[in-house]
Amino acid sequence: MHEWALAEAVIVSAIEKSRKEGLKEITEIKLKIGELQQMDTGILKFALAEIAKECGELLKDVKTVIVSEPAIFRCRVCGNEWDFGAAGLNDDEGEAVHFAPEVAHVYVRCDSCKSPDFEMIQGRGVLIEHIKGVV
Repeated sequence: MHEWALAEAVIVSAIEKSRKEGLKEITEIKLKIGELQQMDTGILKFALAEIAKECGELLKDVKTVIVSEPAIFRCRVCGNEWDFGAAGLNDDEGEAVHFAPEVAHVYVRCDSCKSPDFEMIQGRGVLIEHIKGVV
């Protein structure tokens, strides 16, 4: 499960940041997760909590906030923007795009001019938006 590996990477990053900023305790970690990541946020939150327990006082009362970022596409031809739901994909196509977002260009077309020339302007990846703590 990639949720556990991601949770571990988030905790390691939070600990590194706490050392750089001289934090004695991390109180909040806020993550933004793109829709195309197809992440089970329940499992991710559980994994973060379990890993945090192993980190002692530094993460004893950490709050985890997870925000989902919808996938948005922009046509390079006509400038139209649309979301993943408007792409009209069947279950197999949607799964393929979630698994490897780069294949979106095979299945997705601009819902205005039907061009396959578009960019994903948001909704991909995982971002640590902030880490708060006590100095």
